[in-house]
Amino acid sequence: MINLARPLTSLHEIHCVISDPGHDWIRDENFVVDAAPDEANDPAPDAIWPANAVRTGVCGAVSPRVVALPDGGYRVYYSQMLPRTGFPSGALDYDNCRTRILSRYSPDGVNWKPEPGVRLSPSQCGDDIRRVVSSEVVPIAVGDLRLRMYFECCPGPQSEPSTIRSAMSNDGGLTWSVEPGVRFGDGVHNFMSPRILFLDDGRCRMYCCERDVGIISAVSDDGLTFEREPGVRIASDTEYDAVVAFACEIITLENGMYVMYYAGYGTPKQSHILRAVSSDAITWKKEEEPIMSPGVGTWDYAKCSEVCLYHMPPGSASTFGMVYEACDGKGNETRGVWRIAGAKSAK
Repeated sequence: MINLARPLTSLHEIHCVISDPGHDWIRDENFVVDAAPDEANDPAPDAIWPANAVRTGVCGAVSPRVVALPDGGYRVYYSQMLPRTGFPSGALDYDNCRTRILSRYSPDGVNWKPEPGVRLSPSQCGDDIRRVVSSEVVPIAVGDLRLRMYFECCPGPQSEPSTIRSAMSNDGGLTWSVEPGVRFGDGVHNFMSPRILFLDDGRCRMYCCERDVGIISAVSDDGLTFEREPGVRIASDTEYDAVVAFACEIITLENGMYVMYYAGYGTPKQSHILRAVSSDAITWKKEEEPIMSPGVGTWDYAKCSEVCLYHMPPGSASTFGMVYEACDGKGNETRGVWRIAGAKSAK
C-alpha cells in the first residue's frame, strides 16, 4: 500500500492503515483491467475493446500496484502481456512473450480509465530485455515530488537470471527514465516482484521473491544499493505456497504490527492470496487459510495472485479496496486469460 494522499512526516507512514483490512473480501462485479483481445498484437496503451472480443490468453494484464495520489484519486500500474515477434502464443507461452508497464486512473477506486502512453517498456532497459514486470512506485523522500519505480527486469525465460532495477519520474508518475545499474541481483538467480517498506530509521527494506526459495529481503540507506539480509522472510513450505511464495503487500497497523498479503502457488495450476503477521517485519507467522481462493469467481476460477490494497475514499461502503491478478483457467493446463480483478473489504 502506497498512500501519497496523507500528509507525511516520515515515509514509513505511507504503509500505515487505520484498521486491519481483515480476511473477508467481496469480489467486484466488474474487473479493473481486461486483457487485450487475441488480435491486438501492438495495441494503443489506452485502447478499449468490446467485452465479447475473442480472448484466449494470448494477451493479458498482470501485476497491479495502486498508488493513492497526493491530489486525490488513484493510479494503478500494471504489466500488459503481448506476443513477441516469432512467438504468436503470447502470454500462453510466458517465457517468450513481451510485457510493458501501463497505467489507469480512478477518481474513486472503483472506475478505472486507461491512460495514454507507455509508462515503461523493455527497450528502455536494453535491446535484449523481453519483459518489465511487477512495478513498485514509491516517493524518494518526504516533500520530494519525484517518484522511483522498482521493477523486475527479465532478459529471457524464467529459468534464466532476472534482476530488480529502477526508474525515476519527475512528473508525478507518467514519464519514467531508467536509472543506471541493478538494484538487486547476482547474475545467477531469478529475483522478482519487488516491494518496498520504509523503516522508522530512514532506511528502506526491499522484499522480493527468489525463485525456488521464497520471499527474501534486503536493506538500503539510499534506495539504490541494497544488502541482502540473512534468512528467508516467507519460505515456500506449506500446502498453499509449496511451489512459490511471492509478491507481498505489507501494511502497518496502529499497534505497530505488520500484516502481509502475498501470493502462493500450492501447485503449478493453482494460486491463492495468503496472509502473514509480524511484530518486526522480519519474522513472519503464516495464517492457516487463504483470504482469497480460486474456483469462486469468473475471472479467477483457476488462480488468484499478485495483490495490492488501498484505502477507499471517505464515505465509501468499504474501508479498503483490493486489486489482484486473476486467471480464468480456460486454456490448456489451466492457463487462460489473465485479467486484473478487484474486491472490497467486508468492513
